[in-house]
Amino acid sequence: MANVKESIANNYNVQDVPHALQARHHALFTHHPDAIFELSLDGIIKHCNSAAAHITGIANERLTGNAFFQLLHIDALVEAKAAFNATLKGQHQSYQALSINSHQHAIQLEVTHVPIIADERMIGVYAICRDITQRKQDESELRLLKRGIEASPNGVVMADATQPHLPLVYVNSAFSDITGYSAEEALGRNCSFLQGEDSNPEAVEEIRRGVTQHQDVQVLLRNYRRDGTLFWNQLSISPVFSETGVCTHFIGIQQDITRQREQEARIAYQAAHDPLTGLPNLGALQTRLEHALQSCKSRRQELALLYIDLDDFKPVNDAFGHGLGDQLLKTVAQRLLDTVTAGVSVARLSSDEFVVLLAPSQNEQEAIALTNRLLAALAQPFTLYQHCLHISASIGIASNKGSTTQAHDLLHHASLAMEDAKRQGRNTWQWYCGDAIDNVAEHVVIRRELQEAIQAEQFEAYYQPIVDAVSGDIRSVETLIRWHHPTKGLVSPGVFMPIAEQTGQIIAIGRWVLDRACHDIAALNAGRERPLAVAVNISPMQFQRTGFMNEVKAALDASGLPPALLELEVTEGTLMTNTQQAVALLTEVRDLGISVALDDFGTGYSSLSYLRDLPISKVKLDILFIRGISKNAKNAAIVQGVITMAHHLNLAVVAEGIETREEQIDLQQRQCDLLQGFLFSKPMPLGMLKHLPRTLTPP
Repeated sequence: MANVKESIANNYNVQDVPHALQARHHALFTHHPDAIFELSLDGIIKHCNSAAAHITGIANERLTGNAFFQLLHIDALVEAKAAFNATLKGQHQSYQALSINSHQHAIQLEVTHVPIIADERMIGVYAICRDITQRKQDESELRLLKRGIEASPNGVVMADATQPHLPLVYVNSAFSDITGYSAEEALGRNCSFLQGEDSNPEAVEEIRRGVTQHQDVQVLLRNYRRDGTLFWNQLSISPVFSETGVCTHFIGIQQDITRQREQEARIAYQAAHDPLTGLPNLGALQTRLEHALQSCKSRRQELALLYIDLDDFKPVNDAFGHGLGDQLLKTVAQRLLDTVTAGVSVARLSSDEFVVLLAPSQNEQEAIALTNRLLAALAQPFTLYQHCLHISASIGIASNKGSTTQAHDLLHHASLAMEDAKRQGRNTWQWYCGDAIDNVAEHVVIRRELQEAIQAEQFEAYYQPIVDAVSGDIRSVETLIRWHHPTKGLVSPGVFMPIAEQTGQIIAIGRWVLDRACHDIAALNAGRERPLAVAVNISPMQFQRTGFMNEVKAALDASGLPPALLELEVTEGTLMTNTQQAVALLTEVRDLGISVALDDFGTGYSSLSYLRDLPISKVKLDILFIRGISKNAKNAAIVQGVITMAHHLNLAVVAEGIETREEQIDLQQRQCDLLQGFLFSKPMPLGMLKHLPRTLTPP
């Protein structure tokens, strides 16, 4: 451009040049894309080209005769006139100035003044004006972008995609802060130098695939700083394409989430471990126990659960204080760990209760031998704070033999066996066998009598009210079954239901309960101002059976009970078998207007991910967490957590097994929605249910 300006200055408007040369210069003046003004020595516009009219928005004839400086903003006049005066002295001058065009739009101009010399004397000045508005905007945006990238707490890198090894061509200061590598040390290298031997090969392969295919990639990598320390890199890589569609660069965003990962690990550890002893807590034990049950079942192996309760721990606490009591519990935990062999799990449930899980167990003798070693270890004296203490323990043992398939059942059985050991004098163990039906003939008899009971309608539906936690108003009832045996009298469901589930007779029993409940409550509501809803427990076998939905619809149609007044209760275990099919079936149930409650929540396969997605409206807290809630801080924390979580998921919470006013008040304060238990009412037949008042007030 300088040569063009000089050519114009030295040649244009000179009278004795050849005509052809003058024509070329005239064409350059006329068609140049920059605005060119020929100014007199006092700054008056004598001539201008068509670009001048385009930039200023003013016609050439209106520009001619006016002062050039009138086109510039007042703030630019001092510098502009100084440059013009310097040009009059024969010096080329350039400056930038703001102009306002005829449309009142601001224009950034780059102005160059060139003296016009003829016959060795100055006859005028050229003002060559280039519109740099867009360039200035681009430069401003680039400066802003660069400041933003440099100010970002995340590392930003750019690699050259045109080179085979993708060398880094840019890193921001945050990259250096995160990695410890300066820009000089990083530029020219492939960013894989941050990786180590333990970097996830799957993530590395995903990066390679994304780079090869010019696609966005997001991975989590184990990277290493310059000093060798590990950091977790949440890395996002995106290709940058030219206007022609060629990938020229890759830009990477590094987020150091090391503290977040460490915090998550701490939270996960704290959630799964007892803060005093560091042992796994009840929740972690249940998870391990469920996995162990499934694994042993699939491999046909045995497992044993040892429920340990220290004898006379409370007197120690009362006599020497909680500080010594806590130290004793920590020492007990360490002795248990020192006594068991590798692969055996030790957990603390609450207070002075511990559990040892032997999975798999070779045989009963192995479990008994371990139990005796534990009793011997705990019988040794404890020296704490100059006090020599002697304690013992009572241990209950339960195994997965028989029909036990759920973690909470196994825990319950071991707890009952421990209580038996206490009653036998303590410092001993007892094996649970209460649910075993050792007499095969008796099993066959009960199976036959169950079939006769189904045909002879010896079953009766009982109903237990579920009340509003605050008002005590009856909101619904749960259906329970009772067997009126012709010779044995009232048979507990705990006796015949396990056999019914094993034999498949639960299908017919479940269908009868569903039909009976719908008919009874429909008839009951006919005489009530405010209708009651009814909940019916659905067994896993019944739920998974083809035609289940047809049975539900048939029960509603035959009884006339509105779908909104029916609630189906399913357990977590029911939903874990073919989860997708279970969710689809529950969705179909909900679409009919029937509500679904998750029964015994927290005792089975509790998973927040599937709970979030299940089409349910209610969760029922198992009695295992309710019993002694006012004194058991662990259970209280679990209950409060479930209530809070459920409310955030718009789910109602029912607490089962309420037997005391303390439990009622505690759950009211925790904002539990509904309560159920003997404190309000025992299960009763329909005839008694009809005479219950609308509101149940505990005695």
